[in-house]
Amino acid sequence: MSFRKKTVITTAIVVLLPLALQFISFGVMGVFFSREEGKQLYSVLSQEFTQSPRVLMMRVALISAVIMLVTALLLNRWLKKSFYQPLSELNQAMRHIRDGNLEYALKADENSEFGELYHNYEDMRLRLKESADEKLEHERQSKELISNISHDLKTPMTSIKGYVEGLKDGVANTPEKQQKYIQTIYNKVGDMDKLINELTLYSKIDSDRIPYNFHRINVSDYFGDCVEEIGVDMESRGIQLNYVNLISPHVMIIADPEQMKRVINNIISNSVKYMDKLHGRIDFRILDEQDSIRVEIEDNGKGISPRDLPNIFDRFYRTDSSRNSMQGGSGIGLSIVKKIIEDHGGYIWATSREGEGTCMHFVLRKYREQDSESVDVEAEEA
Repeated sequence: MSFRKKTVITTAIVVLLPLALQFISFGVMGVFFSREEGKQLYSVLSQEFTQSPRVLMMRVALISAVIMLVTALLLNRWLKKSFYQPLSELNQAMRHIRDGNLEYALKADENSEFGELYHNYEDMRLRLKESADEKLEHERQSKELISNISHDLKTPMTSIKGYVEGLKDGVANTPEKQQKYIQTIYNKVGDMDKLINELTLYSKIDSDRIPYNFHRINVSDYFGDCVEEIGVDMESRGIQLNYVNLISPHVMIIADPEQMKRVINNIISNSVKYMDKLHGRIDFRILDEQDSIRVEIEDNGKGISPRDLPNIFDRFYRTDSSRNSMQGGSGIGLSIVKKIIEDHGGYIWATSREGEGTCMHFVLRKYREQDSESVDVEAEEA
């Protein structure tokens, strides 16, 4: 029952109860005194009233006062439970909020005005708790990112320092050896550059400000060029790259060429990083799925455990094998991949078997003429 209704009922009881008692008393007395024994009592009371009317009036007043007092106490208890107790509970809850305790919950009474107030408190508490949890998680992730980046920068820096000292001390005393040292230093600097670029992109992802420049892209031409570019690097690493294209040569998609290349490079880099076979292999396939294309990049590396597989696209997540190895990695590469694919209107997932390899699948929608207007809008928003 709402507090307003209770107030109306209380007021009505205070006003009407004396009248009701009076009418009831008169009614009972009228019925009683109409009987024989009532008439006898009436004659006795009449005589007593004529002798001492003040005593009779004091008795009636005392009885009325007792009834009114009991009624007032009952009404006060009822109102206290309906009004003061909820206010006290709400005040206590707000003190918990002030002290930083966001776990204190209030159970709402659905049938009173305080029910809505309790609901508002709970909404506020849950939002504050969610915000606090997100802040703590963000701080944890930032610390983990700094730790990962520091570790991953330290490794190539140590290598570069070692090779430079080797050149200075004359350890590389042949042109071939000097060239090898210089090439290694160049590769390490390239790794550091990739890591810094990844960190820069992460900051843009965190603020949802990845710059996109969407275009119509011919799938066969674009991915053919990507594979040709990647193939040179794979050949130098001794990894076999197989390319299969099963779609029509005229199929188009809407994509940002630069960001899509980042997706391919991140996935390939992961495959190379965790390649544990003497004869490494990466299969790059493009499949036709009616309104979409599906790209599959499969390797024969160490694979991912079923426990880790659902989490590999989470930010900062690193599998147990990567934590226990010297491969490093910031843990944000695949989260960047997922973000870019989803911003292209696609979706991505992975399948893997430990010891046999991993396959990354992502799907992108084919370009249709009616999509041209939406592409212009997306390009302007980007």
